[in-house]
Amino acid sequence: MPSSALTAAHPLKDVTASDSALRRFLHGLPGVDAVGLEGRAASLGTRSIKTTAKAYAIDLAISMVDLTTLEGADTPGKVRALGAKAVRPDPTDRTTPSTAAVCVYPDMVAVAKEAVAGSGVKVASVATAFPAGRAPLTVKLADVREAVAAGADEIDMVIDRGAFLSGRYLKVYDEIIAVKEACGTSARLKVIFETGELSTYDNIRRASWLGMLAGADFIKTSTGKVAVNATPANTLLMLEAVRDFRAQTGIQVGVKPAGGIRTSKDAIKFLVLVNETAGEDWLDNHWFRFGASSLLNDLLMQRQKLATGRYSGPDYVTVD
Repeated sequence: MPSSALTAAHPLKDVTASDSALRRFLHGLPGVDAVGLEGRAASLGTRSIKTTAKAYAIDLAISMVDLTTLEGADTPGKVRALGAKAVRPDPTDRTTPSTAAVCVYPDMVAVAKEAVAGSGVKVASVATAFPAGRAPLTVKLADVREAVAAGADEIDMVIDRGAFLSGRYLKVYDEIIAVKEACGTSARLKVIFETGELSTYDNIRRASWLGMLAGADFIKTSTGKVAVNATPANTLLMLEAVRDFRAQTGIQVGVKPAGGIRTSKDAIKFLVLVNETAGEDWLDNHWFRFGASSLLNDLLMQRQKLATGRYSGPDYVTVD
């Protein structure tokens, strides 16, 4: 397997030439000022948004949702219902945008694909022994290939956190490359770090650069299956990383915070982070997503409140 996903013309190609070179590069990244990072994230979260801008932001957030069901009790019926909701989140208002994608386990990809056919809604599939990632590479790659063969437009992989935390960066890098190759040309790759297990902001910055160097199309905070998932601070840090990576390489990479984002107020705070950190180029569902299940319901309720002046309550929307 090649130990580089970068072309000869890539300005950072040399940093992946060996395990030692990659380690030197990742540990040479500037250390994160935790107090400053959290302070900036909190400050941006206090920005007020006027009504017209709020209506735009809510529709934008809806269009960025990866509507997700990742439970052992998932059934074809549940996935079909979720697909229908993704295509038409509010059946009473056809101006409501569709969500970006439906995210399911690999064995539900074909069902989801049929449910969203002809709509433009993507089908994303978690893979690589999600959420723990504790499986041989051959099993992980088979997981990916089966999801892609079933029609997945996007693959959400988990990195080997054990390898990363023990400093075996090239192992993680090569595994991402292998998964990217298994995606072929038909599926975009989201690389999940499980930021809650990486412990430090420095590790999150290193993981971000590692994922991007290996060819990730998106970097993603979390699986949603641990205690600490997406936060404004860790998402801000990843947005800084994609901004700086594009400045150095010309390559744009998306960001997906996942887990714990439940309200319209939360979503709008994240959109402010995107605009103020990475810039308007990322304010599009091709480059920014929310990994969520309950968020969409609140966005729909807030959207109707803006349109009618009345807050309908949770009975207005379907329960996921």
